[in-house]
Amino acid sequence: MAKWGEGDPRWIVEERADATNVNNWHWTERDVSSWSSEHLRKLLLSVRVEGPEGVCQVTDINKLDGEASINNRKGKLFFFYEWQLRANWLGTASSGVKYRGTVDVSNLSDENDEDDLDISVSLCKDQPSTPLLDLMKRAGIKEVRRALGEYVRQLKSEFSQGMILPTTDGPKQPPPETAKKNQVKTNKTQISATTKCTSSPSPKSSPSPAPCPTGVHIPTCSFNLRETFQTSADELYRTFINQEFVQVFTRSVAVVDGRRGGKFQLLDGSVSGEFTQLVPDQRIEMRWRFKTWPSEHYATVSLELQDRGDETELKMECHGVPAGEEDSTREGWTRFYFQAIKQTFGY
Repeated sequence: MAKWGEGDPRWIVEERADATNVNNWHWTERDVSSWSSEHLRKLLLSVRVEGPEGVCQVTDINKLDGEASINNRKGKLFFFYEWQLRANWLGTASSGVKYRGTVDVSNLSDENDEDDLDISVSLCKDQPSTPLLDLMKRAGIKEVRRALGEYVRQLKSEFSQGMILPTTDGPKQPPPETAKKNQVKTNKTQISATTKCTSSPSPKSSPSPAPCPTGVHIPTCSFNLRETFQTSADELYRTFINQEFVQVFTRSVAVVDGRRGGKFQLLDGSVSGEFTQLVPDQRIEMRWRFKTWPSEHYATVSLELQDRGDETELKMECHGVPAGEEDSTREGWTRFYFQAIKQTFGY
């Protein structure tokens, strides 16, 4: 996933000159698909079994579809991978006759343990029956399973090095001055947006320290976004208010009560709010906040859905965002909601 509010020190890993992570709890991602593809090929091509029947050896990989990534959130690593593969094997019987076959794996993913992998072996259609097939089923599958397990172990133990960087002050977060200094606004996205700054009060103060003072009038901004999804309005509506859907596209545990007055919390509690109005398949209104905003300060967000046959146009209006937060909030909605939904569900 992309980084919410690129340049905002609360959302991504910021490195100082000494290569330290200033907070060590932000979200960052490393794409390891290319490394995984190369490593899986290398491990599978090393698979070789021998028995009284003869010798079998994996010779090439003719299908390797999928992706893999490593994510760091709040100093914890999360591994996401999903692969489907097919390999060819060549067997030489004790008599010297050669046979060809295939190995298929359909569910190599972070959701399955090594013992749960579905691995099947077979002979090519033009090949006669041979005891070598039994050898592959008996010993070959075990070796393939071992190789795939080794891929996962090396992914977690070796390739994750450097994903969690040391902090300069232990678990403590930087003081407000540091956070402000590190905050860098990024180029605006290609999505059409308008911004309007006003001044509004934060509802009430909090006795605990906060990044911004509460109980005072703070300048706020508004912006609009427009996006098109290749799905129906009812499907898109359900994607925003259904807990299971939200957990899938955010890749994290979420609490979503999809009713008027229902509350939601996602992205490890970084985002929370309440649904204030729900018009099925047409409109969603909510009170929405990011946890570092002034205590109890919420923006108002409305999502209007217009069904256009084979696609749905979404119009978003967001009001009451603290000034200085509009870029990261707009970027966050674009990446963590809209782009994430499209990439996850193919909308």
